[in-house]
Amino acid sequence: MDQQKPESSGGLFARLRKPSTRYSLGGILVVGIAVGVIFWGGFNTVLEWTNTEKFCISCHEMNDNVYAEYKETIHYNNRTGVRAVCADCHVPREWVPKMIRKVQASRELWGKATGTIDTREKFEEKRLTLARREWQRMLANDSLECRNCHSLVSMDGKKQATRAAKQHERAEKDGTTCIACHQGIAHQKPEDMTDDDYFD
Repeated sequence: MDQQKPESSGGLFARLRKPSTRYSLGGILVVGIAVGVIFWGGFNTVLEWTNTEKFCISCHEMNDNVYAEYKETIHYNNRTGVRAVCADCHVPREWVPKMIRKVQASRELWGKATGTIDTREKFEEKRLTLARREWQRMLANDSLECRNCHSLVSMDGKKQATRAAKQHERAEKDGTTCIACHQGIAHQKPEDMTDDDYFD
């Protein structure tokens, strides 16, 4: 009498490679595609939900501090009615940079859990560190989020103040990125910072 050997892990992989005797390849393919679409749809829905202003300000740390400041800026209220929400400035639109940014942003969950900026005083103590981190990130990616809406080549210097037009012209010629000049455009700068604090 032949004794069957117990199936080893090698046998499991062999079975996974063999065609199914129970289900057709077409059926397996259709189920696989349906599961993939459902997974991708769910993943993308959660991803886009975490880019909404409502999500960003759902914790009091953001709502009471940076959001309150942002509401006083031109990015929130302006003559054209075009509003930039948090993700427009802090999350790139391109897929790979967006995923990298989402992973980086997970440290904010740790900050929330440990209460690193849960009071106004703690937030002000860390404001310079937080600002520097964001300025460095934007400097490294050539102000990618800014350039999703703003383009030096599309700017009409005649409609700008003389100084701004000259600065933008020089920036285009020198390859200077937006954040090199535009810190504090949507949030207050730390009160005790010096010129040396920008990109240390």
